[in-house]
Amino acid sequence: MQSRRKLRFRLVVSFALFGFGLSALFAFAALNIRSRVEDQLVNSSLLDDARWANQQAQQHPGAPQGSRLLTGSMYSDRTLYRAPLAWQNLDTGVHDIYENEPDGQRHHYKLAVYRENGIISFLRYDVSREELGKQQLLFSVIGAVFLFGLLSLVLGLWLSRKVLKPVSELARRLRDFRKTGKAEPLAPHFADDEVGELALALDEYSHRLTAMVERDREFNSDVSHELRTPLAVIASTTELLQGSPDLTDKLRERLKRIERSSRQATELIEALLLLSRAERRGPTRGETTEVAKVASDVIESQRPQMRDKPISIELVTRQPLSVNAPASVLSVALTNLIGNAIKYTLEGTVTVEITGDRIEIIDTGPGIKPEDAERLFQRGVRGEGAGGSGAGLGLAIVRRLCDLYGWEVSMRPRTGANGAIASIVFA
Repeated sequence: MQSRRKLRFRLVVSFALFGFGLSALFAFAALNIRSRVEDQLVNSSLLDDARWANQQAQQHPGAPQGSRLLTGSMYSDRTLYRAPLAWQNLDTGVHDIYENEPDGQRHHYKLAVYRENGIISFLRYDVSREELGKQQLLFSVIGAVFLFGLLSLVLGLWLSRKVLKPVSELARRLRDFRKTGKAEPLAPHFADDEVGELALALDEYSHRLTAMVERDREFNSDVSHELRTPLAVIASTTELLQGSPDLTDKLRERLKRIERSSRQATELIEALLLLSRAERRGPTRGETTEVAKVASDVIESQRPQMRDKPISIELVTRQPLSVNAPASVLSVALTNLIGNAIKYTLEGTVTVEITGDRIEIIDTGPGIKPEDAERLFQRGVRGEGAGGSGAGLGLAIVRRLCDLYGWEVSMRPRTGANGAIASIVFA
């Protein structure tokens, strides 16, 4: 995974590297140009001096005088053998030679050679001292480059703080909105620049988001009122009809199914409305629910799904368990998990087992693939196998409810037998 750096760090590093690189490039170009120009000037001067010495030797015969830096010698074609062997075949021009001196050091010389009218003039110039000066200049330039690099780093720190200050201020104001719970206009607090444009865009987005939340809140309120009323009417009417003495057993069973269905619809509506509100403001707690009681009610409401299939369903409570959540939330989660187990089991047993911190639904159906276990909780994904139908929303709702209350819901295949195990581990 690529490492992520803060924008300020990247700005500082970029500015420092740019300053260091530009200083180094300028220093290299200056040293190179100086070396070339100096070499051309020295060569030109030496060759001119050698020519002048040659002319002086022709006009005033005699050995030319030398110094510590310039040493001159004159030879004719007949006395050339007296010159150093390395010089004798050199043409007119300036040549670089290296000689070992009595002090044991190897010196670098420039030797100017000029041949004219049988007289050969040699003019030697010791450039070792110049090279020492070049070395000192190189060290000075390297020090200057590092100094400019450090200045670039300091300037980059200052500029990054200056440039990113409006962005940090924008982030701080956005964090303050989270604390106060109220969004205020951002654009008036910033200049008419790029950050101001960003603040204006955030204000527009905030207005749209606020309007959407208001519509969602109004829709939830309308659903809560418009759906709960007819469901309450259905529940009360069913209860009245069940009290009639002339009902047959078949009609009484159907009325019970209507009552259970209306209760499930009411619980589902309550859970969805609760989920919608809680995802904005946090989960509602304070209500303690017995898991065994809710599981028993869900099992009874799901028995009609068994129809004529040769399956049985049983509830095993190994240890009492209560959770701090509304009964409607737990009922919706268990209804989906137990209903799926009944739907996908063609024959055998569906066991609902309650232990100290969890509830497990174990079936003897076709089972699931290990790689598909997590994917089944995604929205729109339907299970494969017997009776695989529906929109694929049930398990997605279960996951959202469990995430809201900190529960861990999962599915896995059974080990050594057909079927699957759905479990909810309560925090």
